Amino acid sequence: MTRAMSAVIATAIGGPQVLALVERPRPVPGPGEVLIRTVAAGVNRPDIMQRTGAIPAPPDAPDILGLEVAGAITATGEGVPDAMQGTAVMALVKGGGYAEYAVARADHCLSIPKGLDMQEAAALPEGLFTIWHNLFDRGGLCPGETVLIQGGASGIGTLALQLAVAWGARVIVTAGGTEKCARLAEMGVDAIDYRTADLAAEVMRLTHGAGVDVVLDILGGDAINSHLACMAPGGRHIGLSFMTGMIAPVDLGIMMRKGLWLSSSTLRPKSDAEKAAIAVDVETHLLPLIGPGKVRPVLSASLPLADAAAAHTLLESGRNFGKIVLQTEGGTK
Repeated sequence: MTRAMSAVIATAIGGPQVLALVERPRPVPGPGEVLIRTVAAGVNRPDIMQRTGAIPAPPDAPDILGLEVAGAITATGEGVPDAMQGTAVMALVKGGGYAEYAVARADHCLSIPKGLDMQEAAALPEGLFTIWHNLFDRGGLCPGETVLIQGGASGIGTLALQLAVAWGARVIVTAGGTEKCARLAEMGVDAIDYRTADLAAEVMRLTHGAGVDVVLDILGGDAINSHLACMAPGGRHIGLSFMTGMIAPVDLGIMMRKGLWLSSSTLRPKSDAEKAAIAVDVETHLLPLIGPGKVRPVLSASLPLADAAAAHTLLESGRNFGKIVLQTEGGTK
């Protein structure tokens, strides 16, 4: 057996065509780390932002793309119990997920809920860490409250709306087009077509003038003032990304009158200790909600590792409903 593996890298800054399948040495786990023989890897917008140069990878991350994987632990580093070898896990990784083997910190690994396959599991870690930290921790969503989730048809949107419903909240989401809105309505939420509706007016109509307690925003830009207009007093606005712009004038007066909170967070730059603490909360509070008959990841497409460019093209097109994952070769070399 060689110590090589297949992996996907961006050969330059650019479009999906710069992604290439290459051969790389199999990584070795360091102290506190495990080596995972991956079965599948999730595809996320930060992967696209790394590929385009919008947000470079951290200095300690490999140039191999991918922030989440599912598979079995085949080796352990110093300080990690040997008993973890052979354990099936899903994990958040600093990078390196688009490969047959990936290194993860042991305390960034999560158990796989019963009844989920590896492709479903690979679609979960990035979303679970992000949703817990932003929607439930920073956003403080409580049972009985109402949340507006922008981008409800995305991978993170379809997961967040299910978790919020399971948490006991009322959920309103946005999506583009009647087909996506109809599918989201079938999931038990109110769906607004952002292409045709006046968002603030429709939210206020649906809430009978009360507004929403939490906004989970992926748009940024000028959309923020529409969000503020339809938020309830004491509401919390959490920015996850800024797809329509990072700079916009904000109506500070409405924030003051309503006593609103405006916050933002991103996961990748957080310290290992911060991510480990989030993993504990995810394992404790969210994983019990996931499984057959409960919350389940929605998969839009599952493609071979060699088709990473097609996966990025699909995600950038906005045609996906749910998460996109890549199937790896599972270390057959």
